[in-house]
Amino acid sequence: MVFSSLIFLFAYLPITLLCYYLGPRRWRNAVLFAVSLLFYGWGEPIYLLLMVLSITTAYGFGFIIERNRDHNPRGAKRAAVLSVSVNLFFLFFFKYYNFFAENLSRLPFVTLPVIEGLTLPIGISFYTFQIISYTVDLWRGDCRLQKNYVSFGTFVTLFPQLIAGPIVRYHDIDEQLAHRSEHTDDFAEGVTRFCAGLAKKVLIGDPLAAGYEYYRAAAELSPTTLGAWMTVILFTLHLYYDFSGYSDMAIGLGRMFGFRFPENFNYPYISKSITEFWRRWHISLSSWFREYLYIPLGGNRKGRARQYLNLAVVWFLTGFWHGANWNFLLWGVYFCVILIAEKAFLHRILEKLPSIFCHAYTVLLVMFGFLIFSHVDLLAGWACFRAMFGFGVVGLTQPSALYQLRRLLPLILLAAFGATPLPKRLWDTVQTRFAKAPLLRPVLSALVLLLCTAYLVDSTFSPFAYTQF
Repeated sequence: MVFSSLIFLFAYLPITLLCYYLGPRRWRNAVLFAVSLLFYGWGEPIYLLLMVLSITTAYGFGFIIERNRDHNPRGAKRAAVLSVSVNLFFLFFFKYYNFFAENLSRLPFVTLPVIEGLTLPIGISFYTFQIISYTVDLWRGDCRLQKNYVSFGTFVTLFPQLIAGPIVRYHDIDEQLAHRSEHTDDFAEGVTRFCAGLAKKVLIGDPLAAGYEYYRAAAELSPTTLGAWMTVILFTLHLYYDFSGYSDMAIGLGRMFGFRFPENFNYPYISKSITEFWRRWHISLSSWFREYLYIPLGGNRKGRARQYLNLAVVWFLTGFWHGANWNFLLWGVYFCVILIAEKAFLHRILEKLPSIFCHAYTVLLVMFGFLIFSHVDLLAGWACFRAMFGFGVVGLTQPSALYQLRRLLPLILLAAFGATPLPKRLWDTVQTRFAKAPLLRPVLSALVLLLCTAYLVDSTFSPFAYTQF
């Protein structure tokens, strides 16, 4: 089940809200735990057992860590390592086993069986990282032991951010699990944020994805330079609206239930360097790797050479976290090389250049990065890259490609405008001017929901890229 589905919008969510607010306050975590398990098990109930096992394992190890942390630090560390290892094993087996089996079996005298039908549990990369955050926070003494199994299960399974984040670290939400207050203003703000995210995903992200699919399919028959550039541009914009829209919906849903989740995007396409881009894109993932891997490895405290090595480790794992394919590893290496270059010398050059050149540099490198990201078949990705510069194409363009460009151009311009802070500034201005019109927000939210519903009723094409992670 995804947020941009009619069954979620008009069945699951209303029923969940009724059960949550009509029952006693002390039952609210239990309600969220139950409905979140239902949400997760809707498409693949067999993996509920895996999720419950992950929750129970981390919950049990938590007591051992707490009991040994002060007087037996070594025992607490062993328990923390075991807890993290068990959950990483689940992630490795389901996400990476076949990848390693296929590739290692190409070596002489190595034969590993490939498990047919082994599918990836949806959201396992996200909830595994959340479980690890609890274990590490508890071992460090940054949070309290969670003695209530239901509350801990609620943290892991919380449906608004279960499938695609934001990745919520335990110490950020510990207090909210025990004591949170739900207010009308917060609920209204949550509804507005949810509707805005739904519009980004359904009204902009999905049409961009359809255009991307058209040009990618056309490239297989008659590759053109225009088609290659449109493929990359449309995917770059689509991924932002798809993922940031989903994050907006998750944050909005959290507000409806009294939670405040961290922001996940901060207008990344206005960045003037790749370093800045990764401070603005998928913020919760970057923060997780920084806090639980980069800083423990030494960060930038042990000299330049060690800093670059730490960056290499982080970005190798960041790429691998996104998927068990060579293109994701190459994508991680690609950004690692750029980030190291910026830290070594490029930042001094960028500081002296006009902003427009820095912005163009960043956007162009991001598009090349997402070209790698979007092509599991590296040969197809290389062909697309060559086509962008006129190699291996039937021509600069074709009539059908030009027609699609004219049709999609208003959407592309709208998407480019929407990826800047200007729409929010306009919205803030409108709210200020119409502060005495309390119905403005609910009326606009209702209109957006109605428009999105009409689109969803009329279309069966509503992909979401990050469900595969």
